Amino acid sequence: MILDYKGTSVFYTDQGQGTPIVLLHGFLENSSMWNSLIPELIKTNRVINMDLLGHGQTGCLGYIHSMELMAETVQAVLSELNISKSIFIGHSMGGYVALAFAEKFQEQIIKLCLANSTVQNDSPERKLNRDRAILAVKKNYTIFVRMAVTNLFTIENQSLLKAEISTVKKEALKTPLQGIIAALEGMKIRKNRTEVLKKAIFPKLMIIGRKDSVIEYNSLLKEAEETNTEYAVFPDGHMSYIENAELFLQQIRHFIE
Repeated sequence: MILDYKGTSVFYTDQGQGTPIVLLHGFLENSSMWNSLIPELIKTNRVINMDLLGHGQTGCLGYIHSMELMAETVQAVLSELNISKSIFIGHSMGGYVALAFAEKFQEQIIKLCLANSTVQNDSPERKLNRDRAILAVKKNYTIFVRMAVTNLFTIENQSLLKAEISTVKKEALKTPLQGIIAALEGMKIRKNRTEVLKKAIFPKLMIIGRKDSVIEYNSLLKEAEETNTEYAVFPDGHMSYIENAELFLQQIRHFIE
């Protein structure tokens, strides 16, 4: 389905019945990342799955997609569907969006799962890397996207999961240049939301990859501790939903029950 939000098309799907679950994908991903999970989730729940701004079939809205703007877009979809309370599951950037949503619309969250995501804002070094990424994607879009996707997986899984990685790259290459830059700019300026998670009164879960190349394992353990958040550690990298697919599904099922 398509929602017109501020003159921009926002793509989403709405399937199943029961307590709503909102799925939020990461950077260079789109709603298709949840395709293997949805058939399981709709057995017991209503599932809202959407393309965030500048990704998949959703258009861009200006030159910076802040996490707050993305959260407001999510709220517009839920409002359209008359949904007032949901379970949120966000992967990576989707987790940043979920946290921005939690800050603004806390009463609408039943539970929150941050998968391979963080409450921290970008360090100065990380901000510099975002600027480098913007230059790199402007210079050679295809090479940037392919390399960025490959680097999300552990070295071992880069050879073990070639078919799966190829699919992720294919979907990532559908992301328009403006969408990539707007997301990088938005992630670069995002706030630290430690207090949001710490003060949250709903159940919360962090899924952590022991070999995550994007977010350091020990810093995530510390975050979980500081914010009183339940956590699960998986053996592989940033792409837990692919690299540890069975564990991921089990953990999500357990969390939503």
